[in-house]
Order: sequence, then structure tokens, then C-alpha cells
Amino acid sequence: MGELRGVAATALGVARIRAAESARPDRLFDDPYAAAFVAAAPPPPAADTRAADAEVPAAHREAFYRGLFRHIVLRTRFFDDYLTAAATEHALRQVVVPAAGLDTRAYRLPWPDGVRLYEVDLPEVLAFKERVLAEQGARPRCARTAVAADLRTDWSAALRSAGFAPDRPTAWLVEGLLVYLSAAEAARLLTTIGEQSAPGSRLAFPGSRDFRNSPMMAGGRALPSMRAVSALWQGGLDEPADDWLGRHGWRPRTYARETVAASYGRALGEGAGKAGGGGAGAGQADEGAFVVAVRGDREAPAS
Repeated sequence: MGELRGVAATALGVARIRAAESARPDRLFDDPYAAAFVAAAPPPPAADTRAADAEVPAAHREAFYRGLFRHIVLRTRFFDDYLTAAATEHALRQVVVPAAGLDTRAYRLPWPDGVRLYEVDLPEVLAFKERVLAEQGARPRCARTAVAADLRTDWSAALRSAGFAPDRPTAWLVEGLLVYLSAAEAARLLTTIGEQSAPGSRLAFPGSRDFRNSPMMAGGRALPSMRAVSALWQGGLDEPADDWLGRHGWRPRTYARETVAASYGRALGEGAGKAGGGGAGAGQADEGAFVVAVRGDREAPAS
């Protein structure tokens, strides 16, 4: 098995944070496989790279890692709830997670009968994931289909070939990908999702007003240990997500991260812990949000 590289490698940073949160007594979720992914991977960045972070003021370092940790924890729990509601309250039985990375929701969420979940990612990511999960004796709690595809190509054809039915309402989750895409690439991905979405389908992803000029972007690029990751950040959509979605057949609702944090009893000012070794998919530190949208006019998103 080859080493995960580039954007694929950032999934390990997310796994480190999920493992740390899962170990908390007041955890917002429990990912029992995150620590196994971390243990099976090469060690985090070299000590000299991490030591170079000392050139950045301690308060700046701590604020960045605290914000990154908090963002990934909140988005994980929010999207857990989103998918659970999609399958139970809204009776969607088809779920697709593009760029699934080391996501284990197929194994840890309480899915109702009849759900089929498609995970789309690069072959090397899926191979690493399958090996670790097999070693852990993990069994999915729904029908799970892994689709090896590059999202820069015609991935929807591979998805359909794997059994996906575009005429059935689908719950889509694009959790940590858009920040690594240019505006044009992000729009193309979301357009493809729209073309594969029957009325009543639901779509969720992290949103921010302007990631390119956000404190998170600046903070990541200031830290030597984060430069390999932050160099991959392109920002995603170059306009508010609800504006783009509204013009393309979706009815969106935006949930401010501050409100989400309060609903989970995890105030944004709280020290949520620190996870070293890099991270991925960070949204804006101060104006982050989560977007949920419904395809067509069936209903407005309530959760």
C-alpha cells in the first residue's frame, strides 16, 4: 500500500482530531476507528518542522489549532445529525459521500433498514481504509459500497455503475473537500451532484463567507507545520453558498457555527483541545457555517 499524499493525506489529520474527541468524557461523537487509522499511518510531520512553529507567537499557534480542532469536531457531529435525520425523518435510503476519506459513518451511525451508502474516493485512500477496518473487524451498519474514482474525472459514471440510482432522492455529504478546490472546480462538482439529484435530495457541506481571506487561512499558512496542507487550500466557491445553491435548483439553509456549538453545549470560546500533525478541511474561524439544502420544492431543510 502506498503512502497517502496530497489532499488524501489530510484525512489523517482529521482522524487524529476525531480520535482525540472520541477520548473525551464529554465527547460529541464516538469514532472507534479513528485511532486505528492514525496508528496505521506514518508518523506526523518531522519534529524539526513542528519545532519551527516556535517562530510563531504561542497565542497564535494555540488559537489556530484550537479553532481547527473545534471546527472539525463540530462539523463531524453536525453532519452525523444531518445524515441521521436524512435517513430517519426524511426517509432517504441512498447516501453518497464524495471524497469520503477516512469517514466511518457507515460503521458507527444507527442506520435504518434499507440504506445504501456510497463512499467515493481515490483507490489508494479506499485501500488504506479497507485494510485498517478489516484489521479492526469492523462491520458496516448499512449496505456500503466503495467507489474508486477521481473527482476530477467523470466520477458520476463510476457511481452509477456501482448501483447508484439518480432517480431516487439522495442524501449527499461533501464534508472536507470544497476548500481544496478552485471556484470553478467547486461549482463543477456541485453541478454534477445537482444533475444526479432527484427532487427531495439533500446536500450538506461546510460554508464560510470568504475562506480565502479568513483568519484560518492566514493562520495555517503562518505555521511551518501546516504549510504543506495550507498550500493545498484554494477556497472553493467564490460567492456565498446559499446564493449559488439558490440559482441551481436547491433550497438552502445556513447554520452559523456559533449557534451549532451552543446547541451542543460546546461554546466557541471553550478550549476544545489541541491536535497536532496537521488537519484538513478547516472553514473560517469566525464566520464559519454549515449549509443544508433540499433539491426542488419538496420541502425546506429543517435539519
